[in-house]
Amino acid sequence: MNTELNAVALSVRSLSMDAIQKANSGHPGLPLGAAELAAALYGKILRHNPADPSWKDRDRFVLSAGHGSMLLYSILHLSGYGVSLDDIKAFRQVGSRCPGHPEYGWTDGVELTTGPLGQGVSSAVGMAIAETMLAAKFNTPEHTVVDHYTYALVGEGCLMEGVSSEASSFAGRQALAKLIVFYDENRICIDGSTDMTFSEDVEKRYASYGWNVLRGDMYDMDGIERLVGEAKKAGKPTLVMLKSVIGKGAPTVAGTAKAHGAPLGADGIAEAKKALGLDPSKEFQVAPGAYEFFAARKPAFAAAEKSWQETFDAWSKKYPEKRAQWDEAFAPGGVDPAALAKVELPAFKEGESIATRTASNTALNAFAKQIPALVGGSADLQGPNAVALKGETAYGPDSRAGRYLHFGVREFGMSAIANGLQVHGGFRAFCATFLVFSDYLRPALRLSALMKIPTVYVLTHDSIYVGEDGPTHQPIETVMALRAIPNVRVLRPADAEETSIAWKMALARNDGPTCLALSRQNLPVFPKADPDWKHTIECGAYVARKGSDSPDVTVLATGSEVSLALAAADLVTDKKVRVVSVLSKELFESQPSVIREAIVGGKKGAVRVVTAEAGIRMGWEGLASSPEDVFSIDRFGESGPANAVAEHLGFTPANLAKLIRG
Repeated sequence: MNTELNAVALSVRSLSMDAIQKANSGHPGLPLGAAELAAALYGKILRHNPADPSWKDRDRFVLSAGHGSMLLYSILHLSGYGVSLDDIKAFRQVGSRCPGHPEYGWTDGVELTTGPLGQGVSSAVGMAIAETMLAAKFNTPEHTVVDHYTYALVGEGCLMEGVSSEASSFAGRQALAKLIVFYDENRICIDGSTDMTFSEDVEKRYASYGWNVLRGDMYDMDGIERLVGEAKKAGKPTLVMLKSVIGKGAPTVAGTAKAHGAPLGADGIAEAKKALGLDPSKEFQVAPGAYEFFAARKPAFAAAEKSWQETFDAWSKKYPEKRAQWDEAFAPGGVDPAALAKVELPAFKEGESIATRTASNTALNAFAKQIPALVGGSADLQGPNAVALKGETAYGPDSRAGRYLHFGVREFGMSAIANGLQVHGGFRAFCATFLVFSDYLRPALRLSALMKIPTVYVLTHDSIYVGEDGPTHQPIETVMALRAIPNVRVLRPADAEETSIAWKMALARNDGPTCLALSRQNLPVFPKADPDWKHTIECGAYVARKGSDSPDVTVLATGSEVSLALAAADLVTDKKVRVVSVLSKELFESQPSVIREAIVGGKKGAVRVVTAEAGIRMGWEGLASSPEDVFSIDRFGESGPANAVAEHLGFTPANLAKLIRG
């Protein structure tokens, strides 16, 4: 079999170097240096079926070092996934199934969008958590329907990025025994030898996290298989350190930084093909025996899934209630619309004063009761974020069925792990921190949006009204910065009633992440002028105070500033003032003009529009009638009681009323 696997590894090198050369762009070092690992993984180690990339109980493989994408595309092609030779020849071209970095939902067999280093292995932690949760929930003494491993490949870059430390530390604490990470230990980065910047003892580092650490040779495929066998017995996550040579097989660049991020060039390709025993005059060669090897393995791949399916069918027959729960959990985004429709929204009394973070917890628990797949946690802020799941245990090594995760002070790692949970399937994941600390998790949120996955971000303490914690904790530019990310939906509810609707909208969405920006301070539940506001709000905004069919001024306010706008409108007696609550600026702006005009009270230019939000003016200029009509805060805050800070900054109903009067 090793002869055939050697042919597979040789073919990975051949396809990778030619695809990168044809594109005149790419990273040949990793595919050339780790081809044996790809051959061993997809040929012998992974429990998978290329004919069915969506098989629920397949092993997962994440190429965390996503710049080496041709390694993955080559082995997916050879092993029978839906990646054609023409796709490979179109590497890095518009529309190709082989984009520059692996993209989730675009290429069969790609489990996760990777490339931003460190995030892949961090999300793999979330996938491994998902496996343990599902196993605890659905396996029975006589039927094992969840039993798979999560593998990842990292390089020095992934290990340098701080997010990998956050997630790896968490994985060790959680004793994720079915997580196996391979370290491509070539000691080269773009600038040269990693000795310049990376001299830590990786083995001791991971041992200190609580991982099992094994050492081996990237080019010993039997040895890699043995190491995986050892890892499966460890009872904790394993880092397999594989000594390797970047660019192996290409004499002009092997072992040097030149192999990392540029094509080999015509001469380099010719030298590599000679060294590897390939014909220098031919492109995209597949070594004899490579296709045949995977063709011969095809029945075994299919048999593995068939065996699981038989067990799954027997389990379904014996446990119809569990099967129904399974089907609900694996509905798109982890939320069955029928279950969502059954949730009775919490009732709040008009005039009641309640923080939207507090109302959020009431809503979260109402939804969690009806949707068992709803899981998540906070970055050491369960109380302040108000995200406790009542009556539920915390997830841990001894409580795999727990639905609440204590992530610790690891915002970035938390968000990447939540993405892994969401991508795995079987869950709707949420995570939480203070709004101002969304800056720490922003790269993972961006990947949520790019992958079009519906991770929910609960972000509390949303403005200067945080008060005494001062400017470090008072978001000013943060909400607008979140809105700037394509496909991120920001919902900033104005009171407790809106908060329940915001949660429902977040859980109903399946094509991207939602951020809930919630208040620390109490806000009054106010009367809504629009009798159908619970439906209108799904357009992103609705009329909170009508003022008139033909208002003189319409105030577009969001979050806690809706109450401020209502108070300001009460002070203006010489103008007809309408107040609109804008739950989602992006949703409102996306509506047809006829809907926007009906809500605002007239065509653009026919009614003066003032906007109000306790943050920067950027982004509101297109909605306000003039730059002067943006009521905003364009500086950092101050430390002091919330109302005193607002008064100090001039952010008061009286000053908004003065602006409305013109």
